[in-house]
Amino acid sequence: MTVLVEARQVGISFGGQRVLEGVDLALHAGEIVTVVGPNGSGKSTLLRLLIGAERPGEGRIVRAPGLRIGYVPQRLAVDATLPLTVDRFLGLAERDAGLRAAALERVGIPGLGGRQLAALSGGQFQRALLAQALLRRPGLLVLDEAAQGLDQPGEARFYRLIEQIRGELGCGVLMVSHDLHVVMAASDRVICLNGHVCCEGTPTVVSAAPEYRALFGFGTQGALALYRHDHDHGHSHDHVHGASDHDEARDDAHDHAHDHAHDHAHDHAHGHVHGAGG
Repeated sequence: MTVLVEARQVGISFGGQRVLEGVDLALHAGEIVTVVGPNGSGKSTLLRLLIGAERPGEGRIVRAPGLRIGYVPQRLAVDATLPLTVDRFLGLAERDAGLRAAALERVGIPGLGGRQLAALSGGQFQRALLAQALLRRPGLLVLDEAAQGLDQPGEARFYRLIEQIRGELGCGVLMVSHDLHVVMAASDRVICLNGHVCCEGTPTVVSAAPEYRALFGFGTQGALALYRHDHDHGHSHDHVHGASDHDEARDDAHDHAHDHAHDHAHDHAHGHVHGAGG
């Protein structure tokens, strides 16, 4: 299996504070890997190192030659007074209007190209970011807290979409999250991080590991069961090429209810992301 990016004994400090130490990991084509850990564990810092936005203080990051990376950020601040439509935003990655329209349809928000980016709901906005990342035809798709603001069923639908995209493109997927709900079940491999790699393996193995339970306790099984039930019984193969309008409508209804409260919580939790890492 092709190695897309690899960390070899990577460490980094900010302002004398040790953030990561002795991190070894490899990401392969076709697999979904999720990095989980509490706030301040170095998750977002590790992500920035892997995609080349930061340089390690120790160790090495090795990327496959010519690797294209599609990145979906944790948040993107858009000035509400800036006249930027979704289609113009996608135009930063792709000039072909047909391909831009196809990308919107693929992520479940067809026909929104003329909408102002700042006017989108939380779920629509994240899907627009995903569409832009896909237009780069990535070998590695990187998502940093990409399902923030969605309720658990909305998260489940979003991560099922990621699974479908992985199957279609054959790309590797790296997801970073501190929300353990459905993201664990959507992963082939989970890496538990707290300044170093505490444990790694399949979701079942990691969720039973003493190191994982010492950090997170035992409270995630209900949400994992929700994901598995919805995944196994909620979809037919007829919808494999995009989210249904009904799913998106449900996402929108929940997005408007959850966006302000969730953003407020994230502002406090992630306010120092450029220091110690997420």
